[in-house]
Amino acid sequence: MAMNKRSKRKLLVVMVLLGISLATVLALTAFEENLMYFYSPTEVNDGTAPTGRAIRVGGLVVEGTVERDSDSLLVKFDLTDGAENISIEYSGILPDLFREGQGIVAMGKLNDKKVFVADEVLAKHDENYMPPEVADALEAAEKK
Repeated sequence: MAMNKRSKRKLLVVMVLLGISLATVLALTAFEENLMYFYSPTEVNDGTAPTGRAIRVGGLVVEGTVERDSDSLLVKFDLTDGAENISIEYSGILPDLFREGQGIVAMGKLNDKKVFVADEVLAKHDENYMPPEVADALEAAEKK
């Protein structure tokens, strides 16, 4: 049975639509796999964060928890959101702004022992940020 022009055109349109649909599904799947979701220490501890998948965690470095290995670049510290703490391990050079009490964001994976193994650590800063005490002092000075 020979196909007429109209049947060939319909088949071509269906094939193009199937190709576009397949390409869209593949692109969305790849995009989803590369997304890095952000979790707080509380979400990590309550099991919301996935293990073995790249994620971001953020919070404040807990005072007195930074331990540096003398033989390597390994650094261990705890991160808190004020309610819960998690342990972080990072092997590399930390940013200049990293210090205890400082806000950071770490990117990496949570292992089976609930320790976050970071591939990258970013110290948070904002050039427009002013501590409340300084802002109050400036406001008081303006009133005088």
